[in-house]
Amino acid sequence: MLQLALIGLLGGLITGISPCILPVLPVIFLSGGAQGARQRTGSKAPAAKDNPDGGSGLRAHSTAAAGSPGSSAGTAAVERGSVATQKEATAVGTPSDRAQRRAAGWRPYLVILGLVISFSTFTLAGSFLLTLLNLPQDLLRWIGLTVLVLIGLGLIFDRFQHILEKPFSWIPQKQVGTENGGLVLGLALGVVYVPCAGPVLAAIAVAGATGQVGPETIVLTLTFAVGAAIPLLVFALAGRRVAERVKAFRRNQRKIRITGGIMMIALAIGLVFNLPQLLQKLVPDYTSTLQEQVQDNESVKKALDLGGLVNDQNRDLDKCSNGAAELESCGTAPDLKGIQEWFNTPGNQPVNLKDLKGKVVLVDFWAYSCINCQRSIPHLTDWYGAYKDAGLEVIGVHSPEYAFEKEVRNVVSGAQGLGITYPVAIDNNLSTWTNYRNRYWPAHYLIDSEGTVRHIKFGEGGYQTTERLIRELLKQADPSVELPEPVEASDDGPVAGATTPETYLGVTKKVNYAGSEPYKAGVGTYTVPASQPADSFALAGGWDIGTQSITPTGAGSSITLNYHAKQVYIVVSGEGSLDVVRDGKATPVAVSGTPTLYKIADDPDIRTGQLEVRVPQGIQAYSFTFG
Repeated sequence: MLQLALIGLLGGLITGISPCILPVLPVIFLSGGAQGARQRTGSKAPAAKDNPDGGSGLRAHSTAAAGSPGSSAGTAAVERGSVATQKEATAVGTPSDRAQRRAAGWRPYLVILGLVISFSTFTLAGSFLLTLLNLPQDLLRWIGLTVLVLIGLGLIFDRFQHILEKPFSWIPQKQVGTENGGLVLGLALGVVYVPCAGPVLAAIAVAGATGQVGPETIVLTLTFAVGAAIPLLVFALAGRRVAERVKAFRRNQRKIRITGGIMMIALAIGLVFNLPQLLQKLVPDYTSTLQEQVQDNESVKKALDLGGLVNDQNRDLDKCSNGAAELESCGTAPDLKGIQEWFNTPGNQPVNLKDLKGKVVLVDFWAYSCINCQRSIPHLTDWYGAYKDAGLEVIGVHSPEYAFEKEVRNVVSGAQGLGITYPVAIDNNLSTWTNYRNRYWPAHYLIDSEGTVRHIKFGEGGYQTTERLIRELLKQADPSVELPEPVEASDDGPVAGATTPETYLGVTKKVNYAGSEPYKAGVGTYTVPASQPADSFALAGGWDIGTQSITPTGAGSSITLNYHAKQVYIVVSGEGSLDVVRDGKATPVAVSGTPTLYKIADDPDIRTGQLEVRVPQGIQAYSFTFG
């Protein structure tokens, strides 16, 4: 149980710092943090010497009240008492003021607590409860979005806030929707919060969808939610701290309320139209390396196999390794079972794998709101368009992470938006997902023309490898088939007569590195080896290695590239000028703006050569491609 708790906490922490949290951060910062700022007092309480009676202003006031009317001593005492009372009231406030400050101080914690409670509850039991009550599966999400809009309106318009409070007028504390509504806000955010998929979340979703919820699953869910919430809490507390320390925030509390309300409404509208996914697509998944380390750990895999997924149909799937460079043999493909309905098929009729013998089949497990899936699907649609006439069939098995993803109309709309025209199966009960022992979004299972699983890839990436293996299987199925040019920029490995494969420089997709130093994320110093292999690159000087790109840390940083191609291109961004040295001659290449392809070598025919690309500070390098 302790191991599961640690796995859940780690998985949640990785999710909590991933690009998935970006859409909710403005709301957390402003309405969860800045709005919870504790107001500073106006002045210190008066000292005893300020009062002739040696007591507090309140005591002087009592003395005056005891004096006779019109008494000069009594009047003076009253005046002194009134002044002192005002000072003390400024310092400590009325009991109501003090209670309000205490409530504001708790607001960040209440927002995050509400998020943890609702996310955990609805992830595990939301779908079951909605099915039991025969209600739409996306009802909870629409309720959450509506609550966000109502709270936002209450923050912007005082009159609307009073309307919100009227139904609760019988409660002594009536401010439930805005000022002291941190818990309500957190509950609403927890319903609409859609974290990135990973092995921990997959195990939780499978348990919730299949009704296999026990103590272990509850512990895993709670610790995952807490782990994901910790970075959000830090952000909320940072917002509160900024609001307390920066005068501009203290002077503009009303404006902060309004801005927070606008951000809530904007978040709700954005979620309706899936706008946050557009932002997330543009942001590299800088947590992918951490996620891969978790999902590839054997202890984690064993601990997360909560449902006992192994059966006679899928027991050989573990003979395939994740993302293998060559074809493997992993048993007969399990059945597509428990499918609720199909679309993008003739008459929306079901597809049976046994009827596809003779074709190469790629089964893709996806969910329409999963950002990882959204980034991978363009590759699948391109493969389907290029190879369907040559014998490739792609089947998208939609396996929902959340209850609202079970609504078929939402899936159809999501598929249309992503350009999916291949058959899609609605696997709302995760029956096929379970039959494939799957734990990941996305996950690709490549099946040959005889019905045997030959390749498995979990998560994003490996697209060149997958396409190359698709082409191999299509040739095996029909040696006479004419295949078009590869869809991806190049293959993953050198082929006789072909150009150097596309070379990525980020640590998560690094290929063809030939240096002697470990190629790992962070700042390091590199040297070019005395003998560098063909079709490889090496670094010299100081570099900061990132997930998607590399950046020089000082002068004298360069990339030495051995290549076999007609044209060489480099993808870089920033401001400055590269020096490309070939055959002892340096050629400047001006760089400006966002990541763009620059041609750095162009010959009449394919040739073998070497380039030294000198990269100054201020420029980021992403990859080399060849033509």
